[in-house]
Amino acid sequence: MAASAKVIAPEKSNPTEEWTVVLPRRGRKNKLVIPKREKEVQLWKPLDLEMDPERESKLLQKMHTCIEKLENSEFCNSLFAQMQDPEMSDKFLKLSGTAKKLEMVIYGIGSIESFESPRLQLGLAILIKRKLDWIGEIQVFDPIISTTESKVLTSLGCSVLSVNEQGRRKAIEPTLFFMPHCEAELYDNLLEANWGADNLNRVVIFGNSFGQYEQIVSLSQSLIRKHSWRHILAVKGITEEFGIDTSFSDEFFRAFNGSSWHFFSSGNGAHLEKI
Repeated sequence: MAASAKVIAPEKSNPTEEWTVVLPRRGRKNKLVIPKREKEVQLWKPLDLEMDPERESKLLQKMHTCIEKLENSEFCNSLFAQMQDPEMSDKFLKLSGTAKKLEMVIYGIGSIESFESPRLQLGLAILIKRKLDWIGEIQVFDPIISTTESKVLTSLGCSVLSVNEQGRRKAIEPTLFFMPHCEAELYDNLLEANWGADNLNRVVIFGNSFGQYEQIVSLSQSLIRKHSWRHILAVKGITEEFGIDTSFSDEFFRAFNGSSWHFFSSGNGAHLEKI
């Protein structure tokens, strides 16, 4: 089922932001020029190397407060009830297969020191791991993570990746990709890296509604979006999407509006389009 209309929180880049259309010089036929995406994995480290124990302590306290707020919320109760519903729990069970744990990869979390929405998003990921014994290690990456944030993430039991994968992690083992309010191109990179029914059967994505992206392209008829989001649009044939309820409060709405669970299966006659 599709999620409600998406209003992206201001803490992160707008996933529906247009690319620039480059037109040729006069006298030549108009041609749409689409920028190439970076595909190489790049080594990464925080730009600021300064350690500040006081900042770390304050941020860690903010995270503990945020996790406690989430844990006692109607939003969290609703989400865990959804995950434990037979229809969805069967999908998680099928996804995990013989694997002991489902890995979790968090992309594009944003600045947990600067904004509440990223703290709520990270807090939810941590609660999912704490409450469900079949969730394994949490790995996190965002190129804007600071040294202070990296230290706090480690204190909370997460591993910060030392490379920028550009979202192109191939799921060798069953993996939950936790990506609320990421840019569309990051989802498309992830799908491209795992293109093929066998690979996508090992993937579940918590992130922006793919159904909403399809509606945006249908309404705008943007050729650039059709190209840049081509894997998002082409995967619909094997996607089952479950929207989440964010109507409980404004802050939970800002952090999670338009988010859905996405499962991929080639069963029951469904097929994956060729690109």
